[in-house]
Amino acid sequence: MSDLLPVWLASAGALAVALFALWLLSLARRDASIVDVFWGLGFVGVAWIAFALGDGTPARKTLVTGATTLFGVRLAGYLAWRNHGAGEDPRYQRMRRHHGDRFGWVSLFSVFGLQGVLLWLVSMPLQVAQVRPGPPLGAFDVLGALLVAVGIAFESIGDLQLARFKSDPANAGRVMDRGLWRYTRHPNYFGDALVWWGLGVMALSVPGGAWTLFSPVLMTVLLLRVSGVKLLERSLAKTKPAYADYVARTSTFFPLPPRRP
Repeated sequence: MSDLLPVWLASAGALAVALFALWLLSLARRDASIVDVFWGLGFVGVAWIAFALGDGTPARKTLVTGATTLFGVRLAGYLAWRNHGAGEDPRYQRMRRHHGDRFGWVSLFSVFGLQGVLLWLVSMPLQVAQVRPGPPLGAFDVLGALLVAVGIAFESIGDLQLARFKSDPANAGRVMDRGLWRYTRHPNYFGDALVWWGLGVMALSVPGGAWTLFSPVLMTVLLLRVSGVKLLERSLAKTKPAYADYVARTSTFFPLPPRRP
């Protein structure tokens, strides 16, 4: 593990500095939602730090950093576009009302600090894969790259389809059940998880990379049980009466043919 320590310290330090600065900006803007846009960019930063400091196989470093950059920049760009002019996310508004004047300090640890810790932990595959020298690109790299590509495609297509659906006033109050959303209620979250499984598979190419598979497991749990599916569906069930029918016929996460009524 001693070979990983310099990269771990550099990435952790960079995330701490960036998130502290972002927290100060959130206080000035009274908007903690800016932390969501940073999520994807944080992984990009960690990937490039590992690229610069790691002694791994050059071709693998390029593959991992390129895949992470494509994933992170796309996600950040989409969230920045979606959130522009929308005000603070309701999740943070509820926290702000609950904590009152203490929210600023509370958010430093429970929002920005927590996200930094999770981001650093989830990024383990892309750090280890670039630090540890390994064999030339092989089957794990190809499979991992394929999973990342499919994951980014699911995210991108799902987000685009949803944005077009919402842009039509005729769809106000209706449930999106077209395109990829016909086969899974959360194609964007499924794609996100697939990206991390792809990066985890790439890390299997280097000695000692198997332990980093906790990262895609953690990310999948977060998406399904914490900040993703569970939280969103609770809100949709309250605001869209037709959502129960959509749930009855559509797979929660993995894309599957619609169930018959």
